[in-house]
Amino acid sequence: MNDSIRSDAVRPSSAYQDEDDGLSLMELGALIGAQWKTILAGTLLAGAAGFGAASLMKPVFTARTVIMPPQQQQSSAASALSSLGALAGLAGGSVKSPVDQYVALMQSVTVSDRMIDRFKLMEVYEEEFRSIARQTLLQKAIITVGKKDGLISIEVDDHDAKRAADIANAYVDELRLMTNTLAVSEAQQRRRFFEQQLEATKARLTAAQTALQESGFNASTLRAEPKSAAEGYAKLRAEVTAAEVKLQTMRRNLADSAPEVQQQQAQLDALRGELAKLEQREAPTAPRDAGYIGRYRDYKYQETLFDLYAKQFELARMDESREGGLIQVVDVATAPDRKSKPKRGMIAAGVAVLAGLLLAVRAIVIGLRVRHPA
Repeated sequence: MNDSIRSDAVRPSSAYQDEDDGLSLMELGALIGAQWKTILAGTLLAGAAGFGAASLMKPVFTARTVIMPPQQQQSSAASALSSLGALAGLAGGSVKSPVDQYVALMQSVTVSDRMIDRFKLMEVYEEEFRSIARQTLLQKAIITVGKKDGLISIEVDDHDAKRAADIANAYVDELRLMTNTLAVSEAQQRRRFFEQQLEATKARLTAAQTALQESGFNASTLRAEPKSAAEGYAKLRAEVTAAEVKLQTMRRNLADSAPEVQQQQAQLDALRGELAKLEQREAPTAPRDAGYIGRYRDYKYQETLFDLYAKQFELARMDESREGGLIQVVDVATAPDRKSKPKRGMIAAGVAVLAGLLLAVRAIVIGLRVRHPA
């Protein structure tokens, strides 16, 4: 009886026998090694098949052009804006780097539609709808900005090497066309603003001149130097207008309680007071033909504004003309002599690795079935 108890204590239980049913790395290696010939042959065949399939794919060529966008700089008109006084605020603030704007312009619907029509891409892409053709073009035309150098790179994929280069270069032409049409840069925005102001002031100046001529003119009208008084009044009135514009501009970004706004409001009130005193002082002593003097004042006022806007408009045009030529092409896209896609080696290697993994899993499953039959 003691011998039987001893034998039962020495004999391992079934729980301990089934505890280590997992596979070690050595056992997995042994299972895979038993099938190494099959795995190797299958991997090589899959790689060869992937290489052959990649060879049958239609080649894709990538053309690349690189441009240097205009750089924002301190223009001659920016310093001259100080002569504008408060009116300078109407021209808007400085524009940030326009690189992102240029990329957005080239990716716009307008440019995409021009490219589609120019190269008949709906037929090339075999698309029935223009919207899908736009999406396909955006996928094939990759526009990026260098983080360090700030250069804009345009890469276009196409099955035709020459067409890929032509599309890449056409993006540069479209960008120049858009920048000539839209006011993107700081100089363009100033030019557009002063052009509008100049046209409006020119119309008012013409009307004031016509009214002045209709009032009549004679030598006695200018007795007691009314001309100089009218010019002084026009100058003071222009200062009041400038102060009003400056205050309005400041209120766009500052609260009414800001010291700068309060100071400008006080300056405007002082100018308005001076203008009111001048009007009251001249009203009792106005000559018989005061209608002419009033019209002369209005004429000088409009003339002063017109000269001011004309000067700023010419300066803005000069700055814009310098910026217009700054869209420089660093690398012109040429028809690539080698395809960029598909990469047969990478495709073959990827297929081979995938096939090898699947065959290795298959070898392990077969080995486990043989080791533990159902």
